Parts: sequence; C-alpha cells; structure tokens
Amino acid sequence: MASTAAGKQRIPKVAKVKNKAPAEVQITAEQLLREAKERELELLPPPPKQKITDEEELNDYKLKKRKGFEDNIRKNRTVISNWIKYAQWEESLKEVQRARSIYERALDVDHRNIALWLKYAEMEMKNRQVNHARNIWDRAITILPRVNQFWYKYSYMEEMLGNVAGCRQVFERWTEWEPEEQAWHSYINFELRYKEVDKARSIYERYILPVGRSVKNWIKYARFEDKHGYIAHGRRVFERAVEFFGEEHVDETLFVAFARFEEMQKEMERVRVIYKYALERIPKTQAQELFKNYTMFEKKFGDRRGIEDVIVNKRRFQYEEEVKANPHNYDAWFDYLRLVESDAEADAVRDVYERAIANMPPIQEKRHWRRYIYLWINYALYEELEVKDPERTRQVYQACLDLIPHKKFTFAKMWLLYSQFEIRQKNLPAARRGLGSAIGKCPKNKLFKGYIELELQLREFDRCRKLYEKYLEFSPENCSTWIKFAELETILGDVERARAIFELAIGQPRLDMPEVLWKSYIDFEIEQEEFDHTRDLYQRLLQRTQHVKVWISFAKFELSVEAPQRLQRSRQIYEEANKSMRSCEEKEERLMLMEAWRDLEAAFGSDQDLERVSKLLPEKVKKRRKLTAEDGSDAGWEEYYDYIFPEDAANQPNLKLLAMAKMWKRQQQAEDEEEEEDDEEEDKEKEEAPAEGKPEEEGEEEEGGEASSEKPAGKSPAEDPEDPRGEEEEEESRGEERPSGEEKERQPREEEKEKERQPREEEKERSLRVRG
Repeated sequence: MASTAAGKQRIPKVAKVKNKAPAEVQITAEQLLREAKERELELLPPPPKQKITDEEELNDYKLKKRKGFEDNIRKNRTVISNWIKYAQWEESLKEVQRARSIYERALDVDHRNIALWLKYAEMEMKNRQVNHARNIWDRAITILPRVNQFWYKYSYMEEMLGNVAGCRQVFERWTEWEPEEQAWHSYINFELRYKEVDKARSIYERYILPVGRSVKNWIKYARFEDKHGYIAHGRRVFERAVEFFGEEHVDETLFVAFARFEEMQKEMERVRVIYKYALERIPKTQAQELFKNYTMFEKKFGDRRGIEDVIVNKRRFQYEEEVKANPHNYDAWFDYLRLVESDAEADAVRDVYERAIANMPPIQEKRHWRRYIYLWINYALYEELEVKDPERTRQVYQACLDLIPHKKFTFAKMWLLYSQFEIRQKNLPAARRGLGSAIGKCPKNKLFKGYIELELQLREFDRCRKLYEKYLEFSPENCSTWIKFAELETILGDVERARAIFELAIGQPRLDMPEVLWKSYIDFEIEQEEFDHTRDLYQRLLQRTQHVKVWISFAKFELSVEAPQRLQRSRQIYEEANKSMRSCEEKEERLMLMEAWRDLEAAFGSDQDLERVSKLLPEKVKKRRKLTAEDGSDAGWEEYYDYIFPEDAANQPNLKLLAMAKMWKRQQQAEDEEEEEDDEEEDKEKEEAPAEGKPEEEGEEEEGGEASSEKPAGKSPAEDPEDPRGEEEEEESRGEERPSGEEKERQPREEEKEKERQPREEEKERSLRVRG
C-alpha cells in the first residue's frame, strides 16, 4: 500500500494553462499536412552494412529475419506479398524446402491467388524440380481451369522439356474446357511446328463447329488448307461455310475470301458465280465491299458486258432497297423499271411492273394518283411496243380503268390512250365503245375534245355534230366549244348553221370568255363579207359594253371596208365613242381612244382635222391623294397622274388655273434673270468709279441712288408688301442727293424698265387673285 501511495505521489500533475489567449502565429491543418509530407521526402541514412564472418552470426541473422517475416505474417495473414517475400528470401538462401513450405502455407490462406501459383511454379522450375513443377501446374489448372496463363506456362514448360506427348496432353485437357480462339490457334501452331498437318486439321474440325462460330475462323481453316496445297479441301471448307451460315447469317467477307481463293486458282467463272450469288442474297447496305471487289474483278478479267452487269446489279440493289423502304415512292419505281427494261427479260420486267402497280395510293384523291397512273401507262406501252403482245396490253388497260374510282375522279388520258390503242389494232367499235362509256361515266372536256378529234380524223361529221351537241349540253358556258362547232359548220359550207350556232352562243346567260366569242362571230361575218351584219353585231356588243377596244375595233373595221364614206364613218365612230366615254372613270381608256383617233387623222385626215383632234388630247397632271390603311389609320400620301380633257366643262377652271400658274412661273424666271443682269451692271459701275477719281462717298451716294432708281415708278419698296427691304431703303433713297447730269442720263433708262415691268406686275397681281 505504501508503494502504491508512493507511485501516486510520483505522477506529476498536469500544469494548468494560465494564458489561454490565441497564439500570435496560427498553424493550420493544411500546414501540418504539408510539413509532414515534406519530411517524408527527407532521406534517412542507410542502415549500416553488417558483415557476417562465421556460421553463428549467419544463424543469428537468419533467426532475426525469419522472426521478422513471421511477425509480419502473424499481423496480417491475407497480405500475400509478405508470403512471397518470405519465400523468395528463403529461396535466395537455397532453402528450397523451407520456401516450398512457405508457399504451401500461403496456398492454404488463399488458393485462388494467381500470382502465388505462378511464383511457386517458377521457383520449382528455376531449381529444376520438374516433377514438383508439374504437380503445381496440375493443381493450378484443376483449381483454376479458366486462367489461360497457367495452361500457356504449363504447355510451354512441357515443350521446352521436349515432352511433346505431355504438351499435347495439356492442350487436349485445355480444349475440353472450350477456351477462346487463341488457345485453339496455339494448339494448331504447336502441331504445325512438328509437321502434324492431319492433327492440325482435326483440331480445326473440332474448333469451327462448336466454338468457332465466326466467319474468320472458317476463312483461317480454308487458308490453312490452301497454304498446305490442299485446294480441294480449301474449296470444300468454303462451301461448307456457306451452307453452315445459310442466308440468314450470311456475311460478305466470306464470299470475298471465297472469290479471292478461286481467283488465285484462275477459276474466273467460279469467281463470277460466287459474286452474283452473294449479291442476290446480301442486302445492299451490307455489300459495299462485295460490290467494290466485284467491280475490280470485272475490270481486270471481264469484258464490257461484265462491267455493265456489275453496274446494273449495283443499281438494281439500290433501287430494291429504296422501294422496300417506301413502296409508294413511285419515282424510285420509275427509275427501277427503266433500268430493268434496258437489261432484263420480259418476265422479269413484268414481275417488277406487277410489284409496282400493286402499291395503290392509300387515299382516293387525284393528286395522290397522278404519279401512280403512269405506272399503268408505261406498263401498257411496254407490252405493246416492246413485247408486241396486244392481248396483254388490252388487259392492262382494262385492269387500270376498272381500278380507277370514276365516281370521284378519272383520268381522261387513260381513256384516250386505250381508244388510240384499239384504233391501232383496227378495232374501231371498241375504241368508240370505250370513249362512249367514258363520257357516260365521267364526262370531261378533254374526253369530248379527244372523241371529236378522233371522229374528225375519220371524217364522221354527223358524229362530230352529235358530240358537239352533247358537249354543249354538258358545258354550255365553254366559248371555245361554240367557236369550234361554228368553225366546223363553216368548213362544211353551212354558213346559216354556223351563224345560228353563234347566235345561240351569244345568247347564253353565262360564258367563260365572251370577248373571244364575239370576236370570232365578228371575224366570221367579215370573212363572209356581211358588213351590215358586222355593223349590227358591233352595235349589239356596244349595248352590252362600252370598252374602248370595241370602239377602236369598230372604227378600224369601218376604215377597212372599201367604201367612199369609210373615213367619215370611222371618224363618226370615234366622235360617238368620245361622247360616250366622257363619263368614264378610267381616263387611260379615253386617252387610248383619242390617240387612236389622232393616228387615224395623221394617216388619212387633213392637217386641220389632226389639229382639231390634237386639241382634244388631255393634259397630264401630277396630283397627290391621301391614303388610308385597312384599320382606318392615315397611311400618308401618294402621287399619281391625272388627265384633264379640254372639252370637259367641269375642268375649264382647272385648265385656266394651270395656264396662269405656268405663266407666273415663267415671269418669275424672267425677273430672276433681270435682277442678275442689274447686279452685274452695278458691279461694273463700282469698278469704274475709282478709275474716274470720284470720292468714295460719291460712289456710295451713286450706288444708293441707283438702287433706288431700279424700283418701278408705280410701286416703291415701302409700298410693296412682298418686298423685304422695307422703309430703311426708302429713307436712304430720300436722303441721298444725285448730280443732275446723271439723273438726266438715267431717266430714259428707268422709264423703259418701268414700261416693261408694268405688264408683268399686272400679271402677277392677277395670278395672286386667282390663287386667293
């Protein structure tokens, strides 16, 4: 107890910190870590070298080292590096048995450690312990059969020892596990090193079926046979590969290798067959390299036909891919058919046509059918012109016409082509029957025109008349039909019938081009030289419309008629037109009429008549008008040209105002010119005054007097409200005194100027009054 108490007394007490204020220099955690890192880099002095001189020292050294290794292992058994260092140290002392014991103890700890097995086996091989090494490798590949490194090391050791049978046995055990490709190739290369070709072939046979399910392994097998001179075996391997992969898993690299193999054997026909076979079965997107090699082969060994076949096949595959991606891409079908027609048999072309026309548009709208219908047309033309099969052509036309939904829309082109085909086959009743059914099912302008054209070519005029009647019942507003019907009757010599047709036509309540119809009727009467009827037609037309072109045409007609009063009649029509168009809002049309009248008088009239018409021509005036936007807001002003006709009474004040404005503008220009002349004279007098020796004051007085004398006598500057100079100049002029001689010289000059200015001032006052 006493000792315990004494021990307690010996423990020093912890000193209490009196100053708890922070230190002046603070140390951060970052500084502490950096200093620790820097001190690690400081090199410690190496331990001193110890020389062992006797066996006792050696034993002490071994004991010390073994104790250290054992302590490290005891601290952490799972660190395999400690075991390996321990075993390697024992091995360096030639203590193989001890090293072996250490490795075994380590394997008990972790028997799946690959590095441990490798170090163990390498130690045995270094010390020439072959049986021990074999034992270790056997144990390793039994425990870890998927570690390829063990198999490689084991087989390499047996081969280095010359134990070929043992090496082969190792490879056989390895192949039972179906390893990766490199293991098989190592086995094959091993057999080839010892010239065992048959055994290598048997390995290939075992390898390619269950394991080597890739094209490159078959190609390697075939090249192996080719390399050793077994051509038939190599060809057989390629054929088996094609059968093995079939059409579902076909690959272009296999066919390229097969073709090159045959090319090396100078079997050109076989190469060509292989390429064509492959191109027929491989999709276009996966056969780029195949096409490239085929093209190169044909360029080297083929003729022109062969090269063309390559290109055609390439394009065919491209079109096949396009139509597979979008069956309704009719442009792709057209290109495909054009290609096939140029280089294929009739059955193949028919097959492509049948595939194309099977893709009907999904919607029954004419815009979707426009491209599709040309497939049928091209099909029929191919059968008729290329194959020379009329019966099949007829079937194509009839199938197409049955397919079109005529109640919604039709294609007149198809009906007309069918009728023309029947006419070429000298089957007129069938052609008429087809066009008749077309008009009955779906009448169209194009159908009527085509049927009438057909009958006209056949000179069946009665049928043409009936067709025109049906046509006009279907479309009475079509002016071109009325005109064509009348022309037909005119050609046949039935003028009264043609005139009756024209009369019926102009009596229709609605027409699409009435001006064309009236012009045709008038031209018809002029051709028949029925001038009275023509005048009557013009009068009737002018009752319906007052268009300027009708008046001009009427006047030109009267001028063209050979009669003594033709000029007077034409002039009279122009006068009537001018009177009737005075209220017309479109003044450009009236101007056109007056210009035509002026041209008439210039060509056939006298100078007086031409002058009279020229006075009637309007004045072109630029005006401004206010614009209003759609929302009612102000959109600014725009300039436009208006025409003022002299004979319009309402425009007389405007014309007077325009004339006075022009006169005032001319006066202003004349006054500006006179003022410039006076300024020039004053400058000259100023230059002459110093030369005569007059004082400057007199010159100033003269200048002032001259300036005052330039004003007109009737109006002084002070009296003129427009003169900006005002009263100052007037006072100046009053205060100045001039010599009497100069006044006498200048008086006549001032009087002349005053006489000239008086009428101008009067004109100015008149124009100002008009403006006011």
